[in-house]
Amino acid sequence: MRKATFKGGIHLVGHKEMTCGLETIPAPVPDRVYIPLSQHIGAPCAPLVVVGEEVKKGQRIGEGKGFVSSPIHASVSGKVVAIDLREHPGGSFVPCIVIENDGKEEWADSVRPAGDPALLDAGEIRQIISDAGIVGLGGATFPAHVKYSPVEGKRIEAVILNGVECEPYITADHRLMLERPERIVAGLQYIMRSVGCDRGVIAIEDNKMDAVSLMEQAAAAADNISVVVLREKYPQGSEKQLIYACTGKQVPAGALPLAVGVIVNNVGTAAAIADAVEKGTPLIERYVTVSGSGIRKPANFLVRIGTLFHELIAQCGGYSGEIEKIIAGGPMMGKTVFSDQLPVVKGSSGIVVLRREAAREAREYACVRCAKCIDVCPAFLEPTSLVKMAKRSAWEEAEKSDVMSCIECGSCVYSCPAKIQLIQYIRRAKQAVLASKPKAA
Repeated sequence: MRKATFKGGIHLVGHKEMTCGLETIPAPVPDRVYIPLSQHIGAPCAPLVVVGEEVKKGQRIGEGKGFVSSPIHASVSGKVVAIDLREHPGGSFVPCIVIENDGKEEWADSVRPAGDPALLDAGEIRQIISDAGIVGLGGATFPAHVKYSPVEGKRIEAVILNGVECEPYITADHRLMLERPERIVAGLQYIMRSVGCDRGVIAIEDNKMDAVSLMEQAAAAADNISVVVLREKYPQGSEKQLIYACTGKQVPAGALPLAVGVIVNNVGTAAAIADAVEKGTPLIERYVTVSGSGIRKPANFLVRIGTLFHELIAQCGGYSGEIEKIIAGGPMMGKTVFSDQLPVVKGSSGIVVLRREAAREAREYACVRCAKCIDVCPAFLEPTSLVKMAKRSAWEEAEKSDVMSCIECGSCVYSCPAKIQLIQYIRRAKQAVLASKPKAA
């Protein structure tokens, strides 16, 4: 069996054994949900409800203001008790609709199939996906209907579903592939129809061979869908690296996958699309892993959007030991947050809680010129050179050296014997380059 990969990257201790064998359980539906109006890349939503209004489950409560946006839906039935600024797992404060759950679980009348799925054309499928508020569930949260919209002169040759899940601790996608493989394949077929593509690929790392077997069985009847087994390596799931591993094509610097005729989506996105097309169900829940050394009983949950982190942590028996950090997402590319009073959003694949261990050396030393960061960089950059530019504020030089191609995977930091926080410097350089550009009118 072919095991493809990409150049560079690192081998991490995955800690997947903590949850990969645990079946997903429905998380208790909370008494209140906190639903941010910004859960996607692009323009935030405007509220469609007011305080005091009664809403039903699946009802649209936020509407996008632009094409690159995605609607927001109520994840419970009940009463809107507040619309105010609240902290988002992404680190900012955004408008949030607070709904007090009435416990009735009444669906909105709008939640119904649009018609016979077999008779839907490409445009109708894209409209259903848009109406359901589906975004990339791997964490990028790019509105799916925008990704599938036709671009003149561009033809999609392959749709790749990302089942790699290379972040340590997180096993939500793994469990989804084990528990709902037929939904993933159905969703992939709808995506392919929506973009007029004849080839589908499901990419999975070789540390999930049980998922490979089930996905192959689910796709056996479709001769235009294949399962590609990839070598376990981080960041195998990063978009450009995944495309190269599956197709041998390199996405040019600064370009999108469309440049090489490829679309990439998470397996969770495909399953959500299948439910939207066949049942009319909007995106109001998702799979979430809660794990880490600071969690008493790690678990995989099916969670309503708007459930607070602390409620899931409580379901896991609470914290274990002295807690050093709570991470929204995985420890490599997730964000450290300062509270567990944050809501699960569409991009929340996991919550990782790490216990404070023995004191670690935090001092940064001078670069020893070992070139390990260059060897592991999947974007073929020279991290130490970019850091030197960042330290002297040479933003134009950094841009010419392709700093914007950094995917911030953290492989360089992980490999650096001098403990240089390379990503922090590079991120600063990227921010400065973006700030130097003229803003769109």
